[in-house]
Amino acid sequence: MTQQNALALETVEIPAASTHKYSVIWLHGLGADGHDFENIVPELHLIDASSIHFIFPHAPIQKITVNHGAEMRAWYDILSMNDLNREVDVKGIEHSARLINALIQREIDKGIPSKNILLVGFSQGGVLALHTGLRFNQPLAGIVALSAYLPTLDSLKTQRAEVNNHTPIFMAHGIIDSVVDIESGKAAFDGLKALSYPIQWHDYVMEHSLCVEEMEQIAIFINAVFK
Repeated sequence: MTQQNALALETVEIPAASTHKYSVIWLHGLGADGHDFENIVPELHLIDASSIHFIFPHAPIQKITVNHGAEMRAWYDILSMNDLNREVDVKGIEHSARLINALIQREIDKGIPSKNILLVGFSQGGVLALHTGLRFNQPLAGIVALSAYLPTLDSLKTQRAEVNNHTPIFMAHGIIDSVVDIESGKAAFDGLKALSYPIQWHDYVMEHSLCVEEMEQIAIFINAVFK
């Protein structure tokens, strides 16, 4: 099912089969779309799956510098692959964060407590999940960042929302990731840990993707925050 909110962010959604108690907003990576992780839902085998509403937004279509200006779905521009943390489209990240904020607020307006809303993201989507969730002005259930990094870590030190200081964070990365190197992900983890966030790290022998063991750990995390 595809829906569209006031800020024109299209979504693919899997409604809760029973009473809607929880919401998961899952953000795809560069060049993908909201359908990318749609099929993963039944494979998670979540304890309270029937009470969870899944939302998979489509990122806006825009030109990507490192892809010679080709247009594709992206949460922000990639200016250089040499150092993902140095040349950063901060305005693009902030624009997409406002779109995600609107999605979160939409769920709150439905009557879902913010503490029952989880942000998940892969690659660029993981960047947005961390950037947006830790700045959001109401406490969230948790944040999952997969094969991601955090180029806005320095500004988080002054922009962080106190209400999300204790929000649990799950980070996971492929050891042989050739798209977002594991060092970038680990730097984000180390930086967030230094800021005293309750964060856990998992790595797997895989490329820029997901694996079965990782999905099992994600399910354990979601079951814990939606208890």
